[in-house]
Amino acid sequence: MAVYETVIGLEIHVELNTKSKIFCSCSTAFGAEPNVNTCPVCIGLPGVLPVLNEEVVHLAVKAGNALGCEINLINKMDRKNYFYPDLPKAYQISQFDLPICTGGFVEVTAQGEKTRVNLTRIHIEEDAGKLIHLEDEAYTLVDYNRGGVPLIEIVTEPDIRSAEEAVAFLKQLRSILVYSGISDCRMEQGSMRADVNISLRKAGTSVLNTKVEIKNMNSIKEVYKAIKKEESRQLQLYSYGEGHKVVQETRRWDQAKGRTLAMRSKEDAHDYRYFPEPDLPPVRIDREWVLQIRSSLPELPVDRKKRMMAAYGLRETDVDILIEEKMIADFFEATVALSREPRESANWIITEVLRVMKNQEKVPLTPEQLSDLILEVKKGTVSRTAAKEVFEALINQEKSTGALIEGMGLNQISSAQTLEAVIEEVIEEFPQALSDYRAGRTQSFGFLMGQCMKATKGKGNPGIVKAILERKLKE
Repeated sequence: MAVYETVIGLEIHVELNTKSKIFCSCSTAFGAEPNVNTCPVCIGLPGVLPVLNEEVVHLAVKAGNALGCEINLINKMDRKNYFYPDLPKAYQISQFDLPICTGGFVEVTAQGEKTRVNLTRIHIEEDAGKLIHLEDEAYTLVDYNRGGVPLIEIVTEPDIRSAEEAVAFLKQLRSILVYSGISDCRMEQGSMRADVNISLRKAGTSVLNTKVEIKNMNSIKEVYKAIKKEESRQLQLYSYGEGHKVVQETRRWDQAKGRTLAMRSKEDAHDYRYFPEPDLPPVRIDREWVLQIRSSLPELPVDRKKRMMAAYGLRETDVDILIEEKMIADFFEATVALSREPRESANWIITEVLRVMKNQEKVPLTPEQLSDLILEVKKGTVSRTAAKEVFEALINQEKSTGALIEGMGLNQISSAQTLEAVIEEVIEEFPQALSDYRAGRTQSFGFLMGQCMKATKGKGNPGIVKAILERKLKE
């Protein structure tokens, strides 16, 4: 049987961080009551005229700069015609042959291999509304709040060769856009959605075979699953021979059933009957403005990674985790600035903070609280085990770390004089264990150590207890 390789290209729709829509002043706020954020312009009533939001152009140029694109100083808007209930005027204002950005790339690492995913273009367009399909009902509801929300569509070349590369690309792209303030990229809210174009071909050939598009994926984890399943489906079709060919079509991912399902035949560009938008003039951009936007870009993930590795001496894998989310990287650096303990800060954030954040959208404690906890452990005020109890108590609380340690009665006993008195009492209480140890049965040391910790109700500093016990047993 022939060996096949996967060829993937992505189209990513990203909602821009603007307060108002692309062609009107309606709010872009997420979560409003259905059809509240609408007006005659964004629901396409006859006779209305669009006015392009300048901030949309600014953010699109910013994205192009962040992704290494060429900014086209003259570009234009086009009408993309199609009939669908979530598009009330039956056309979408988008860009066709003169997009705002061309070229660009994103460097990714997947399965230990570094590769570059080249971009074809970035163009700006308006979002459509949202259809709500009710189970067991004969009708569909539509919410036009999202209609007219500004988007950039980022189109890659077919450079991706695996589900792992696709995931790495999406994570890296998301980080760049969030770091730059271009979008919040909350996939669960639909502000970043990916269309996956996937085909298979015989390994070693350069032909591009018939592709299938998997539409509107709003989870990176589900993108991975969908690619794996579609790879398997297409491979099975090719294994049947010429009578079973892959059909060019748009499919959707059924998350519950773990499979892709056919939606409709895939359109080509001519099906949309593009023509220049007659109600909007060409977009003319000043070169100096492009340079100003480029110079205003913040530190991007790849640069932050290099700096953090050099500054803090952390492992690359740890830094990759810390910089994936900007707020986590910011939290880490704020914690280190206070504690001066980069390794401990990284360990607490990776193991504890991120664990808690699986169910929260923000960091559940302050850098001051975490840095104080790290320093209290270092000073011996609280044991590492007890510190985890304190951490749990700190979540979403405004109390100081010291106050919680005191209030919970978890202060560690580090006084050598106090601990020595306790240890002497334990040795006196268990003379047989002392005899066993001196007779060479060293396992009795563990028993005595446990009794000492029990006598201090777990508050004894283990290192100090161990050192004093060893000295006492040799006397």
